[in-house]
Amino acid sequence: MSDLSIRNIIERVTSGRLRIPSFQRGFVWDAERVAFLMDSIYKGYPFGAAILWRTKEQLKSERQLGPFELPEHDPDLPIDYVLDGQQRLTSIFGVFQSDIEPREVAPWTKIFFDLGAQSDLQESQFHCLTADKVDPERHFPVSTFFNVPAYRQATKDFDDALADRIGGVQAVFQQASIPVQLVETDDRAKVAIVFERVNRMGMELDILQLLSAWTWSEDFDLQEKFEEFAEELRPFGFHGVGDDSNLLLRCCAAIVNGDVSPGALVELNGGEVRDRFTEMVNGIKGAIDFLRANIGVATLANLPYPALLVPLSVFFAAPDGKEVKVTKAQSRVLLSWFWRSCFSRRFSAGVIRNLNRDVEEAEKLRTGKGSNLDAITAEVEPAYFSDQTFNVSTVHTKIFVLLLAQGGPLSFVSGSPISLGKVLQAYNRNEFHHLYPQKYLKDQGRTTSEIGALANFVFLSSADNKTLGAVAPSLYRSRMDDQAVPKILEHAFCPAALFDDDFDEFMAKRSQVLAQKAKELMGL
Repeated sequence: MSDLSIRNIIERVTSGRLRIPSFQRGFVWDAERVAFLMDSIYKGYPFGAAILWRTKEQLKSERQLGPFELPEHDPDLPIDYVLDGQQRLTSIFGVFQSDIEPREVAPWTKIFFDLGAQSDLQESQFHCLTADKVDPERHFPVSTFFNVPAYRQATKDFDDALADRIGGVQAVFQQASIPVQLVETDDRAKVAIVFERVNRMGMELDILQLLSAWTWSEDFDLQEKFEEFAEELRPFGFHGVGDDSNLLLRCCAAIVNGDVSPGALVELNGGEVRDRFTEMVNGIKGAIDFLRANIGVATLANLPYPALLVPLSVFFAAPDGKEVKVTKAQSRVLLSWFWRSCFSRRFSAGVIRNLNRDVEEAEKLRTGKGSNLDAITAEVEPAYFSDQTFNVSTVHTKIFVLLLAQGGPLSFVSGSPISLGKVLQAYNRNEFHHLYPQKYLKDQGRTTSEIGALANFVFLSSADNKTLGAVAPSLYRSRMDDQAVPKILEHAFCPAALFDDDFDEFMAKRSQVLAQKAKELMGL
């Protein structure tokens, strides 16, 4: 731990040595907070240490210091980038410096010491004032404390007592120091970890911003590219993919390096990221097309685990102008892997390890090198569907919904096909209802968990649910198209025992049917 005086801060900024990396947020303090900081420094109250990253290599993308554009630095000298304390350092520099004109209006820099205020441990003696609010006999501009000519001009009419008093205030700031922790390294992975830990209780680390800072070029900004890609995906219901920067970065790292660990993300080669960006975009688009066409996934919200996109994007990654053609054998492996990953909850734990293994096997499958991608142990018992309750936000419900979609469900009233694309894009509770109506089961004394079990749900619109009514299945059967009933049940993976009004027997049989269907999808 070392200290920086206010004069040191001014000199380092004006010489270009103290800089702001682009992965930091901008200056956000208001005038009241800046004035409050001045009061804390004056009264000797703790106001936190700054953390600086010292490196020999200047980042290609930087942020200006609040409204101040930073000057060029001497390439022979190291650079100190601010990892923590930007708001405090910017405030101190902005208030006391007099060499750099702000690029925009910065009223918060106009801080005055209130000569008329009583000394108070709690109340601030420093205020930010506009020109029309300044009383020259009461408000002294602290901006003059490090500017000798300006200070002399501001105090030239003071009597000895007043000059001594303001001189004492000036001395406090001239002698004040800011605690500094210095991280001296050219290892960017270490910088990412430090930044993450510093901001864990505040702003979450955004690895995209970190990576953007050292992959940027005049014609390539990674953040902008991701934003453009998000908009491109919007019409297809997958705008959420483009908004998930960590998911996109994992896809990128998987394609470029075959490794999705945090360390691998920040070690990505900027030039290779730029050169292979189109390949990554094609890989994600191919993965989305495959999920839409073969599983019925209509939006990112349908995916039990967004991480499923990563190995798929590796398989479908192709340079611009080329396309990965999937053979029937490859498609079977991909589908088996998808369902086994879902039912084994593969990406609930050990995500990085499992992703790296699957990324490697997906690459082998694409290149015909003998892949074990779907060699994943997975078991599904009927209890999976009878013991877990329906909630559209949970993983097991998303898996269940996608399983039901494989049957090509029909309307329980008319027997006409359900437009799954629209239903799954909307993806809300109103499109799914109980086979044994909720009120009917409550009247029988059934518990909430029994009523809400997965096996008691089906694709059923609110309109069809109202038509069928809150009566026993044997009664609402008459409201269904009689000739279509066998097909309706078949497409819903639902046994005819539904209409026997024996809830326990029905749940046992339907759970068995669903478990068998899950095993078929997994290739078991």
